Amino acid sequence: MEPEEPQKKRSLRYSIKDGVFVSMMNGFTVDYFTPFLLVLGGTVKHVGILSALPHLFASVIQLKSPDISEKLRSRKKVISIFIVLQSLMLLPMMATFAMGSYSVAVFIAMVTLFTACGAFIMPAWGSLMTDIVDEDRRGEYFGWRSRVLGIVAIVSTFAAGFILHEAERVNALIGFGVIFGLAFVFRLVSWRYMMKMHEPELKHREEDYFSLKDFISRMPSSNFAKFVVFVAATKFSVNIASPFFAVFMLRDLKFGYLTYTLINLAAAFTAIVVNQRWGVHSDRAGNLKVLRITSYLVAFIPLLWLINQNPVYLFFVQMFSGFAWAGFNLSASNFIYDASSPGKRARCIAYFNVFTGVALFFGALIGGFLAQRVPAWFFEFPLMNIILISALMRFAIAFAVPFKLKEVRKVEKVRTRELVMRVLSLKAAPERKVEYVVEKETT
Repeated sequence: MEPEEPQKKRSLRYSIKDGVFVSMMNGFTVDYFTPFLLVLGGTVKHVGILSALPHLFASVIQLKSPDISEKLRSRKKVISIFIVLQSLMLLPMMATFAMGSYSVAVFIAMVTLFTACGAFIMPAWGSLMTDIVDEDRRGEYFGWRSRVLGIVAIVSTFAAGFILHEAERVNALIGFGVIFGLAFVFRLVSWRYMMKMHEPELKHREEDYFSLKDFISRMPSSNFAKFVVFVAATKFSVNIASPFFAVFMLRDLKFGYLTYTLINLAAAFTAIVVNQRWGVHSDRAGNLKVLRITSYLVAFIPLLWLINQNPVYLFFVQMFSGFAWAGFNLSASNFIYDASSPGKRARCIAYFNVFTGVALFFGALIGGFLAQRVPAWFFEFPLMNIILISALMRFAIAFAVPFKLKEVRKVEKVRTRELVMRVLSLKAAPERKVEYVVEKETT
């Protein structure tokens, strides 16, 4: 039998190829669900539902992901099955425009199932990947991986936007049919590479099991549970406004598809540049340090949208957004991997996603409710008030919660300003010097 180390290295290469085609699928879908809904005749209310329902279903369905992995005795089988199911959801999306008065409802249902199938994969995928990647290189590896896949996502999103721009001259529906059809093909190709990956044996022990009720009961004392509450609260405050930026640009500001695409791509482009650097420095300074810094930066983003709505200005605002979210998302993911033991990791990921998914659901639902009822007040467009509310909530959470959390591994003690400058600097990261140690939690 071949030694496990060469199999792991080969699996990392297959993981990149799998990720490339997943990124291509996402580039052709995620940013264009809301524009397609508007073409179908959807309203702000429908946009809120489109953002809310998929997150709710995705969070609930993940509760069963670790159980099914254990019953099938394979994380790879679970991933494989739900990749195929996710790809199949793209086919009826292409035909929803022909369903008359039911088209909006059917499209929302298909996006919900598409998102739920993708989410079901994540606990098993996260558990599998952390068994393949060395513990002390996770930040660096996942940062590098995000950078590579980010480039692919940018090119794909731009290509999809260009297709829609060209199709708009004839019929925008044709363009959406083309991009969703190509996304279907990309997902199937990603499945082919996923199936070639090696799956290290994971032994399940009775003591590794803990229910959602057990997890909730530990919240007052568990560092990991407090971390989950922090991220979920942040996602809730963000999603009050996040689903409606597309409506704001396309309906209120009258941006074309190409302008809309370029502004969205600014964040992805910046994330590519800084992702690996955030990863390297989070390996050294700790994921929690990065989370604390970026939670403040994330809170500033909506305020910048209120100052000016010139497309060029918003392009640079989105670059700042990409810088902040790259650090936040990467360090949040890696904190989960650090804080959980291998046997409990899939369940920890599932419970984390349950809480963040429910938070995203209620955030979008409340945002949609407010968007239809809040008057313009001091702003030209009512949606700008929702953006302000989101900003204020983000600041409140950033000031109140992160400092109650503790790091879970050996890290270097670094000043906030110094860490930010290191990420922005082109110089290589310094050698690691451990200043303090804390114990890892297992749940």
